[in-house]
Amino acid sequence: MSDHGADLLIRAGAVHTLVPGQVPQRALAVRGDRIAAVSADPHGLDHLVTEKTEVRDLPGATVLPAFDDTHTHLIFAALGAQDVPVHQARTIPEFLDLIRQRAAVTPEGEWIRTTTNWQELNLAERRMPTAAELDKATERHPVLVKRGGHNDVVNSYALRLAGITEDTPVPPGGTIGRDADGKLDGRLIDNALHLVERLAPAPDRAERIEGLRITTRDYAATGIGTVRDCAVTPEDYRVLQAAREAGALHIRVRALISALGMTSAAQVEDLLDTMEEWRDNSDPYLSVWGVKFGLDGGLEAGATEEPYACDHSFSGMLIWEPDALVEAVEAVVRRGWRVGTHAYGDRAVRTLLDVYERVLQRNPGLPAGSLVMEHGGLAGPEQRARAVALGIPVTIQQPLLHDTAEVEEGFWGPERVARLFPARSWIDLGTQVSAGSDFPVGQFGAMRSVWGMTTRQTVIGVKGPEHAISYGEALTLHTTRAAHLTGESHLRGTLTPGRWADFTIWDQEPAHCPGDALRDLHPTHTFVGGRLVAPSGTR
Repeated sequence: MSDHGADLLIRAGAVHTLVPGQVPQRALAVRGDRIAAVSADPHGLDHLVTEKTEVRDLPGATVLPAFDDTHTHLIFAALGAQDVPVHQARTIPEFLDLIRQRAAVTPEGEWIRTTTNWQELNLAERRMPTAAELDKATERHPVLVKRGGHNDVVNSYALRLAGITEDTPVPPGGTIGRDADGKLDGRLIDNALHLVERLAPAPDRAERIEGLRITTRDYAATGIGTVRDCAVTPEDYRVLQAAREAGALHIRVRALISALGMTSAAQVEDLLDTMEEWRDNSDPYLSVWGVKFGLDGGLEAGATEEPYACDHSFSGMLIWEPDALVEAVEAVVRRGWRVGTHAYGDRAVRTLLDVYERVLQRNPGLPAGSLVMEHGGLAGPEQRARAVALGIPVTIQQPLLHDTAEVEEGFWGPERVARLFPARSWIDLGTQVSAGSDFPVGQFGAMRSVWGMTTRQTVIGVKGPEHAISYGEALTLHTTRAAHLTGESHLRGTLTPGRWADFTIWDQEPAHCPGDALRDLHPTHTFVGGRLVAPSGTR
């Protein structure tokens, strides 16, 4: 490298390479999209400086690898970049007024969509709006209000377009909501979502690309350099490809193609046929990781061993019959793809491990990491030990717990909520565990997640402090362990020569950030592939 020089040289107070046992370095050199060298001496790489080298002297700064969000929904975030921003509302009248304002400038009959990253308990009324209330905002447009990935509320116009009446059969694994009088209230859950969503036209491709341009920069601004998007439809992936070609992806994307809403192996086979053209993973910014299944519901319908605290006749729901899911998962792994399956409640965790164990027995020699548990929220000691014995990686999402703890206590009670995402035990057992946000249910952000895992703080106080982990451990769940999950440890996760130059610069040492200040700490710079992506700009 001394003959070719460096494109970028950073001298910092500390460069944490995250190589086990390596002391903090003081200089980092980049050439092209790779790390060229590191040195414990701030001037130890000065011989790489040429007239073309950009030198940044940052004696008070800390350099860390860029973070992964191993379970998020970038597509949802990008769609929401131009949807009605109902997450800003604090009351239902404010919520409706935002929709009313959009309706005033939207041609009659066109769909109106909202952002998804809001919680009803943040509204003064502490509930979702109803179809009748949405009708007051507009009766001239179909309205699709999404909350997270499992819940919709629609107005009467949308119900009529979908042909949903009080006599419409409820899809298996879904819910069509009714009020106390048995009338439709506009609520759709899980496998009922497609009844309406299939009718809503996708936004213009140019708008979607712009949404990805905005949103990937937003992720980067918090320190995130790679996302694992866990619900990407085939059309979504084509949009991601178009965004990549347009230079609109500022971070790396590893996509899980969605089998959500499917209930048979035959449907999954059709999906796999579509995916054949995406086997090439040579693009360092965009590739398909595998297929995403959903086994149980979200906050309102996670499958539990014991009845819900709010309804002793209800224990959540399983979306797949176990035998059918075994066939579907086998169809995926036999084609050489990986599987990530949403399992939130403890009954779902047990059922998923049963399914995965059968798949492993019937398909000996599957590559390690082929079968992943997404969430594993209420995994108890027995099931955690089973996951480790079977070699099943797990992704956890502390920001989800932080933002939804009050909602979840209403369904499950405080004892079960305190047991969610037991990071301490997962690590101590030697689990292949990594971390993410589950945006839009939890807020994305590198240090927001680290802060949550170290404090177990939520919107209603600390929950399950015995499951807290150290700052250093939390870093690995978003860096070295995350890169292992995607099979890219040789390319990312540590700051060592030859690996991609994906790193963040912080104006202070995050490990020493006092109290809750860590939650909202953002880097001053995020580089991906040696390119400055946040704040916006290029070297």
